[in-house]
Amino acid sequence: MMDFPITEITVIVGVAILAFGWITTTWMRIKNGYPLENSWGKAVYPKNDQAVERVKLLTQENAELRAELGSLKDRLGNVERIVTDSGYHLTNEIDRLRDTQGAN
Repeated sequence: MMDFPITEITVIVGVAILAFGWITTTWMRIKNGYPLENSWGKAVYPKNDQAVERVKLLTQENAELRAELGSLKDRLGNVERIVTDSGYHLTNEIDRLRDTQGAN
């Protein structure tokens, strides 16, 4: 039987603990849906056809929502222009004066 010096045993136990910790962490990430990391710490997402299709649908929906938001901004700009127009204020004042004269 081989006699290992205490330093070699410490190194072997340390490596075993690190390997067990790495395996446990990876298992917990997979189990809970977190992305895995590559050797540089960047997230690695599994590629499958369903995920690619979902990204395409979300990208299309995002483009549609951006277009709709742009048209709503244009419409809101037109409404603001109408409301802040001096002729609009003048019309409101005339109508208000008519209402107050009709009440007397």
